[in-house]
Amino acid sequence: MSRLARVPLFTAWRQTLRAGYTRQALRGDILAGLTVGIIAIPLAMALAIAVGAPPQHGLYTVLVAAPLIALSGGSRFNVSGPTAAFVVILLPIVQQYGLAGLLLCSMLAGLILIALGVLKAGRLIQFVPYPVTLGFTAGIGVVIGGLQLKDALGLTVTASAAHFPEQMLNLLLALPSAHLGDALVAIVTLAVLIAWPRLVPKIPGHLAALAVGTLLGLLLEVAGLGIATLGERFSYMVDGVAQPGIPPYLPSFALPWQLADAPPLSLALIRELLAPAMAIAMLGAIESLLCAVVADGMSGSKHDSNGELIGQGLGNLIAPLFGGITATAAIARTAASVRAGAFSPLAAIIHAGVVLAAMLLLAPLFSYLPMAALAALLLMVAWNMAEAPHVVHTLRIAPRSDVVVLLTCLVLTVAFDMVLAVGAGLLLAAGLFIRQMSALTDTAPLPRHFHQALHDLPEHVLAYAIRGPLFFGAAEKALNTLCRFTPGLKVVIVDLSAVPLLDMTALAALDTVLRDFRHHGVGLIFSGTSSRVRLQLRRAGIHRHNHQLAYVHDLDQARGKALRWLEERTEPTVAAEPV
Repeated sequence: MSRLARVPLFTAWRQTLRAGYTRQALRGDILAGLTVGIIAIPLAMALAIAVGAPPQHGLYTVLVAAPLIALSGGSRFNVSGPTAAFVVILLPIVQQYGLAGLLLCSMLAGLILIALGVLKAGRLIQFVPYPVTLGFTAGIGVVIGGLQLKDALGLTVTASAAHFPEQMLNLLLALPSAHLGDALVAIVTLAVLIAWPRLVPKIPGHLAALAVGTLLGLLLEVAGLGIATLGERFSYMVDGVAQPGIPPYLPSFALPWQLADAPPLSLALIRELLAPAMAIAMLGAIESLLCAVVADGMSGSKHDSNGELIGQGLGNLIAPLFGGITATAAIARTAASVRAGAFSPLAAIIHAGVVLAAMLLLAPLFSYLPMAALAALLLMVAWNMAEAPHVVHTLRIAPRSDVVVLLTCLVLTVAFDMVLAVGAGLLLAAGLFIRQMSALTDTAPLPRHFHQALHDLPEHVLAYAIRGPLFFGAAEKALNTLCRFTPGLKVVIVDLSAVPLLDMTALAALDTVLRDFRHHGVGLIFSGTSSRVRLQLRRAGIHRHNHQLAYVHDLDQARGKALRWLEERTEPTVAAEPV
């Protein structure tokens, strides 16, 4: 019971109550909820379409996941829903397993997120290197932007492809089928999206851009240039009759594996979906916690990372039961909420209410939305996500190793998928970091003038200093120097004061060095070892030994110990020739 009591649930609301909720805070939450709700309506539909699902499933995600995450999560300001980052992961799942497979995969990802939060793994996300995050984010932006060219230009593509380069080749071959009306709608909508923030910065431009795009589409229809609309592309059934657009009613509860055309539920299916579910969970954790950090910076608050993971997990576990797809915190919507005056998670709940009202009251009007206008909206999202100017700036100023990691993640995301890109990026970043750390670790002879205690030491006493961490990437190089014996050598002093840690590889290597010293009759004195390093050595069985191994606090004590050993020995010890 006590362990359950420590589970970080509802931490954002507890922070809100501690901060004190006032009438002014309520006004800020209402204004922020209305503002972000207007932004979320077209984005939710466009993102659902981008992953291969009907548009209403994006709205269902906002209706269920957003308030549930806001209620149970750990960030006061995060606004959750479908996000562009998931497109590259979710689209292949829908293509292979259908919508039901995506819903089941989202539920598995929700369970993984809850487990991460309960195990307090929230802080582990901060160990993902920035070049990895920037690389796969930019790659996702490139992929999303490329996939929108089909609807933006009204292309007719008959061939299918699994990877982005082949998809781009198919789009290139389909360019002769481009439709002038769709292209005009996309260009005008995109122009409004770009110009609106400069002209009317206080009002979100998404609604204005879609309104202009829809009006232009209607005019083009009258002029004889037919364009593809949401109502032509999608429909729903009422009493066996197909109706255009999206249904103007609430989603119903349904288990994903009981939906029509759902793959049979089995352990084999769960095993197949486990890898993409893990990728969804990892990306969702990274996105939501990055979003919380951005919100903290804008508002001066402090989120609970583990509580946020649990909230995200609950949202992704329950939303699919009502037709919602994968959700996570969205940085753009969260930033807009904070700028509009949000004070608590109530803003995210109100934003879901705005989406609900729009779906119930305006669903018939959504049928007239041009697909090219929605594609233009996602093109703008892709551009913002790719952060091209920032990527170029980072490539100019970053160290060469970080540039390699960033470009590797970007190219692998575009050419293959994000899962491979993140895995390869993490491995490459870890390998380069290990190489850099190993370069900082070395063993060097201590000159006689380095310390007064070394001034008049006998010639058959040598002193070395090891600097840097002794771990598997650096231990062999650092300790090889100690194995180079000189004629007449009797005692070696090793200063370990600059060694912060040892790993098992270093302990094994030190044990080998000690055996070689004993074989040649050479004494070894460790000077300046920290209590932590000394404890590690003793636990590894590297104990004090008469005339063979000793631990001392500093070089003065090392000098005294070396001289006493030389006096106590009756026979000189001659070491082997240099290696």
